[in-house]
Amino acid sequence: MRYKKILKTASVAALSLLLTVTSVQSNDEVKFKTLDGKIVNLADYKGKWVIVNYWATWCPPCRVEMPELSLFHDEHKDKDAIVLGVNYESITTGKVKAFLSEQMIEFPVVQEINGPNGRSTSLGPLKGLPTTYMVSPEGELLATRVGMVNQKMLEGFIAKYNEMKK
Repeated sequence: MRYKKILKTASVAALSLLLTVTSVQSNDEVKFKTLDGKIVNLADYKGKWVIVNYWATWCPPCRVEMPELSLFHDEHKDKDAIVLGVNYESITTGKVKAFLSEQMIEFPVVQEINGPNGRSTSLGPLKGLPTTYMVSPEGELLATRVGMVNQKMLEGFIAKYNEMKK
């Protein structure tokens, strides 16, 4: 029994190297607006991991990580996870759509319902861009990372979390 506790502690430490593990909280009331003006609820994606990535077109690290997020989304969307990109800037949806088309990004992109709000998001404080939140299939916010992520990092987090739950 003690070995399992030590192993769990070590696993959490390993996870924190990738992402900052946050206090677990429910996100049933988190809503966004699609680029077509429809409202989506984070709870609509229960049953899958949701990688919520805040980004902006003017952000160089955001632009660098978008192909990785797209690869992750393409490989997982029909199985266990999706990427939900949140454009966090005050530009027209037409400009966002043009950028996504130019970059060949096909994962779902949404915006905050009330637009960017300084250093705050629907999921918590925003310390910089890009910022990625990991939401479990049960709808719990588990981790946050400020800075770039890649496919290997996201898959590693999910695998370690799943191991930890056993």
